[in-house]
Amino acid sequence: MRNIELSDGVVTLTPLTLDDVDAHLAGEDDLLVRWLNGGPSTRESTEEYVRHCAEQWATGGSLRAFGVRAGDGPTLAGTIDVRLALRGLAPGAANIAYGLYPAWRGRGLATRAVDLVCRYTATEGARVGVIRVDPGNTASEAVALRAGFTYMKQVRDADGTCHNWYVRDLKGLAAPRYAAVPSAPR
Repeated sequence: MRNIELSDGVVTLTPLTLDDVDAHLAGEDDLLVRWLNGGPSTRESTEEYVRHCAEQWATGGSLRAFGVRAGDGPTLAGTIDVRLALRGLAPGAANIAYGLYPAWRGRGLATRAVDLVCRYTATEGARVGVIRVDPGNTASEAVALRAGFTYMKQVRDADGTCHNWYVRDLKGLAAPRYAAVPSAPR
C-alpha cells in the first residue's frame, strides 16, 4: 500500500487500514448508510472493503480511499474516496465521495477533507472533481459548495436515482502538504 499522509494542520488524510474497521463500525449511523454506504456495514464487509482499498493503492488502481482524521490521536472521523475513473465520467474527471461520523459533523472537517483530496487528485492527473449528491442530502451539497464546487446538472441514473452533479476545476491547484509515512506491520 502507498503510505501517504495529506494534512492541512487540522484534518489529516491517510489510506484506510484494517485498524480503522472498529472505528468505522462504531461511527456509522443511518445517514451514512442512507447517503454513502448503500446499506449497513458488517465487520466482514468493512474488512473486505478495506482490503480492496489496499489492493487499489498497491496496484495503482483508480480508487483512492482515505480515512479522515482529526483531533487527538488523530481519531478516525470519517472517510473520503476518489475514483480516478468511473463509468459515466469523462476522462480526466474524478468522482469524490465523503462521509463523517456524527460526532465530527458541523465542524468544517468535510470541507477541509474535500479540498485536500482535490489537491491530491490534481497531482494524479485529474482535471475536474465531481461530487454527485442525492438532492435530499443538503448537508453534502453544502460541503460541495463550501469546497468550491458549482452545480452543473441533475442526472438520472439507469436505476432511476437522481444525483445533482457539482464540479470543480482542479487545474492549477497547489499540491497538498503530504509526507511519506513509515510502513507499519499489519
